[in-house]
Amino acid sequence: MSDTEETLEYEEEKKEQEEESKPRHKTIYIPNIAPPKLPDGEKVDFDDLHRKRLEKDFNDLQTLIEQHFSSRQKEEEELIELRNRIETRRSNRAEQQRVRAEEERERQARVAEEKSRREEEAAKLRAEEEAKKKMIFSNKSFGGYLQKVDQKKGKKLTAREEKKKALMERRKPLNIDHLNQEKLVEKVKDLWQWLHQLHAEKFELAEKLKRQKYEIHVLRNRVSDHQRGSKTSKSSRGAKGKSGSWK
Repeated sequence: MSDTEETLEYEEEKKEQEEESKPRHKTIYIPNIAPPKLPDGEKVDFDDLHRKRLEKDFNDLQTLIEQHFSSRQKEEEELIELRNRIETRRSNRAEQQRVRAEEERERQARVAEEKSRREEEAAKLRAEEEAKKKMIFSNKSFGGYLQKVDQKKGKKLTAREEKKKALMERRKPLNIDHLNQEKLVEKVKDLWQWLHQLHAEKFELAEKLKRQKYEIHVLRNRVSDHQRGSKTSKSSRGAKGKSGSWK
């Protein structure tokens, strides 16, 4: 409902209230009373005339009373109907105002929520940019450090440096603050697959390490056996030479 319609309703209601407050004029019905005719050539009975006049006056008065009460009842019914219309319009207007106020509150809440969401997204983007900058700077610094170490020492990286480098390459930023539920589920699946791959690689490396240790152990045993065999042959040849000289 527009403001113009509300103004028209208010003016109409005001007019109805003014009509309600105005005093109502009572309609008085005056019966047409004709004078009684006197019979010609007969004796006039004044008592009978007086009685008839009283009866007629009584009937007229009774009619006036009935008309008055009927009119009064009709006016009261109209007044009740007018009050009901005024009350209905007041209730409708109050309900419309309540609905408008509720819609305005919801609109303001949506505006505030949208503003807060945009601010959070902007803050997350700034945080992600800062994290990327730090990561790039860290990678550059670490790469420069490794380059300096290589240039200074002129040799391969140590096992600790190799491990640190591998961890830096494998480590990935999560950045899950801005993700919804579906994206989080996908992220968890990716992390699970990545973890499964890491476990598989770890198992393969462990098996490879075992094989290398076993091969080193076998080679050491062969070297030891070879060394013991060479010592035995030398000692036997020395003993034979000594016995020949004694003869």
